[in-house]
Amino acid sequence: MTEKFLTVRNRAGIHARPAALIAQTANKFASEVLLEKDSTTVNAKSIMGVITMAAGYNTNLTLKAEGPDEQQAVDAIYQLFESKFEED
Repeated sequence: MTEKFLTVRNRAGIHARPAALIAQTANKFASEVLLEKDSTTVNAKSIMGVITMAAGYNTNLTLKAEGPDEQQAVDAIYQLFESKFEED
């Protein structure tokens, strides 16, 4: 299992567009990809799951992936967060 800690850096937080980007990116990989906020864990391949986390600006999340391409999945989603979902 590959794990990485993320911080939501875009001012608007994880709303519909970033959630869609996360899910689309996660769905490119065979690995199981999960996002955790506090005690809530959601499937990163589910747009609705990602939205229901209600992750606002500066929220800390844990990204976990397990499978044959777990490192690539984590790296790709990490880049989305680092680029602020190209919003700022």
